[in-house]
Amino acid sequence: MSANGRARFEGRNAVVTGGASGLGRATALGLAAEGAAVVIVDRDPDAAARVVEEAQALGADATAVVGDLTQEATIVAAIERCVHDHGSLDVLHNNAGWQAETPIHETTNEQWSRMVDLNLTAVFWGCKHGVLAMRPNGRGSIVNTASTLAITADSMVPGYCATKAGVLGLTRAVALAYVADGIRCNAVCPGDMDTPLTQAYFQATDDPAGTRRELEEASPIKRLADPAEIAAAVLFLASDAASFVNGASFVADGGLTIKTY
Repeated sequence: MSANGRARFEGRNAVVTGGASGLGRATALGLAAEGAAVVIVDRDPDAAARVVEEAQALGADATAVVGDLTQEATIVAAIERCVHDHGSLDVLHNNAGWQAETPIHETTNEQWSRMVDLNLTAVFWGCKHGVLAMRPNGRGSIVNTASTLAITADSMVPGYCATKAGVLGLTRAVALAYVADGIRCNAVCPGDMDTPLTQAYFQATDDPAGTRRELEEASPIKRLADPAEIAAAVLFLASDAASFVNGASFVADGGLTIKTY
């Protein structure tokens, strides 16, 4: 809520990609709880429908667009739905992503291409069609999900590191290009979150429980983030409270990237 007690996103309309689980779900529900109409984009129709129901239970106008975000038509359809049904696109969270847990010499061309397509090209399409929809209204906020691995590295996910670093470069370029149109573009860089993507990473290791403990112990805060904690950062960046924040890489990692040992 804002300082005057009003919902921060009252009268605003949002699109969230990868909105059926993890950070996307948390962002969609956070926006819904604070007054936004939300269009949830995901490839999983059942999971998307459940989040729509959760958002509607919070009093929001929520719908789902089901599709593959490696296809440009999916994000176009979601933005068009938002503008057609609600009159504008005010907030766009480009969040969908995927990673292959393999060192580079074992990463296949197919895995690489999927990471590029979903983690970077889909964000490019979201930004491109997002600004086209926002410019006529003279306002808008785009938040892209990057990662702490955009500014650090993990030898087991080289494609993820590369594509998330690309998201930061794209975010900065969009931020400079469209701020005069009233559009801000920022990125959130989460640390390890307790999401299906992270759990898949654990399962790809020889000792999933041990890998989880290792990550928790490496963090100064000694735990993984709840997706809602990162969604709080996304909502801040999307809100008018961040009106002077543009082109930022907002790190939310419990202090992991500031430590040496």
